[in-house]
Amino acid sequence: MEDIDAMFTDLLGEMDILTQSLGYETDSSEISSSSSQIENNFSIGFTDLKESLNELEDHDLDALMADLGSDLTETEETLNAAKTGHVHTQQHKSGLYTPQQNVQAPIPSSSSSSSSSSLPPEPSEPLPAGEAEAQAKAAKIKLALEKLKEAKVKKLVVKVMMSDGSSKTLMVDERQTVRDVLDNLFEKTHCDCSVDWSLCETNPELQAERGFEDHEYLVEPLSAWTRDSENKILFLLRPNKYLLFKDPQIFYLWKKQKQFMNEIKECHKELLLKEHFEGPSVIVPDLEGPLYLREDRKKSWKRRYFLLRASGIYYVPKGKTKTSRDLACFLQFDKVNIYTTTDYKQKYKAPTNFCFILKHPQIQKESQYIRFLCCDDEHTLSLWVNSIRVAKYGATLYHNYQKAVRRALTTTSTLHVTSLPVSSPPTHSTGHIVRANGHPDQDDLSEPPPDFIPPPPPGWGSVV
Repeated sequence: MEDIDAMFTDLLGEMDILTQSLGYETDSSEISSSSSQIENNFSIGFTDLKESLNELEDHDLDALMADLGSDLTETEETLNAAKTGHVHTQQHKSGLYTPQQNVQAPIPSSSSSSSSSSLPPEPSEPLPAGEAEAQAKAAKIKLALEKLKEAKVKKLVVKVMMSDGSSKTLMVDERQTVRDVLDNLFEKTHCDCSVDWSLCETNPELQAERGFEDHEYLVEPLSAWTRDSENKILFLLRPNKYLLFKDPQIFYLWKKQKQFMNEIKECHKELLLKEHFEGPSVIVPDLEGPLYLREDRKKSWKRRYFLLRASGIYYVPKGKTKTSRDLACFLQFDKVNIYTTTDYKQKYKAPTNFCFILKHPQIQKESQYIRFLCCDDEHTLSLWVNSIRVAKYGATLYHNYQKAVRRALTTTSTLHVTSLPVSSPPTHSTGHIVRANGHPDQDDLSEPPPDFIPPPPPGWGSVV
C-alpha cells in the first residue's frame, strides 16, 4: 500500500498546478503547513489518517465508501454541467460554434488492442483467507484516502475514549450533531440511553474539560484543535449534565434553605420548568455572589461580587453598589464556551480547586484572552456553570433535555418488550380452573407420571 505521505504529496502537487494555472505564486512553507492542516482535518485522536481508517470497523468503512461515492458522483455531475455550459458560452462568443463541435470523438475499436492482449493472464496463487481480507481492507482504505480529499461534505475519523480505557472509532461528518453521535455510541456499546451520557472534550494543557451540548455539530469544535493537540474526546456519565432540569429548585430557589429544596414535590418542579422555560422567553437564574478573579498576566486572585444576567456576567466595581447603573460588564457569552478545570490550586495558585474558565473555542493554549474564575465550593461551581449554560443556550438546552428523555424512555420501553418471554404456558396452582359447564379445563389437568398404568375398561375380563 502506498504511504499516506506520498498520497498527500500528490494532492499538494495537484494544488500547486491549480494555483499556477490561476496565476498565483504559493510559498512552499505555506503548502507544507496547509498539508498538515488538511491531514489533521481528516482524523482526531490518531497519529495519521491511515491509522484512523484502519481502526474503523468493516461496516463503517463500507458505509464511508458508499457515502463518499455518492458525494463525488453528485459533485462530478455538477462540475460537468458547469464545464459544458462554460464551453458553449465561449464558443458562442468566438462565433466558431458548429453542431459538429459538440459531437464526441468516436471511441476506437477494441479489436486491435485485443489482438495484442489475446494471451490469457497468468493464473495467480490463491491467498490465505486472512491475507485476502487484509488486502481487501487495504484497498478500501487507499480508495477512501483518495475520495476523502475530494469529498463535498467534511468528514472526520474520530477516536472516542471510554471510561474503562478502551476506545471506539467513528466516522463523523459536518451534518451530524452530538446527539447523533451519542445515538451511534449507544448502538456500538449497548449501554443504556441515560440522559446523563455525555461527550466531553479534554484539554490537558489547560487542564480543562467541557461537555459538548447535544445540538452542537461535532465537527465544528473539533476542527479548531491544532495538529499537535493532545486533546481527547470522552464518552462518560455526567450526572450534572441536565441537573438543572431534574432539580430546577436548586438553581431558581437557591436562596432558600436546603431543607425546603429537598422536600419540594415533583409537581412543583414541573411548574418551575414551565414558568422559566415555556414562556415567551427563558428566565435565567438570578445568580449572584462573590467569586475569585485571576487578573490578567498576574498570579494573584481578587475577590469580587459577580451577577449573572441573560446578556452576560457583570461585577460590582470597587466602591459601587449592586444597582444596574453601577454594574460593569465582565463578559458576554456570544463567542465563548465554559470549561471546568482540574487542580488549579497547584497550577495557578487558585484559592480552591473549584474553578471554571471562559474562552473562545479556537484558543487551545494559555492566553490573555481566557477568563479565570474560582468558587468557594463545589455547589457554587455547579450553580454558576449550569446557570451560564442556560444564559448562553436558552430554550435550546431545554429542548436537548426533552429529546434525551424521550430517547431514554423509548429505549426503556423497547427493552421491556423484548425482555418479555415469547410464549410461556400459564402456571396454575394445584386447584383446577372450572369452566362454565362445571368441568375442569383439560389443559389444567395434571400430567400422569411416566409409570402410570391406566385401569382396564369397565366389564373387561367378565364372563359373558
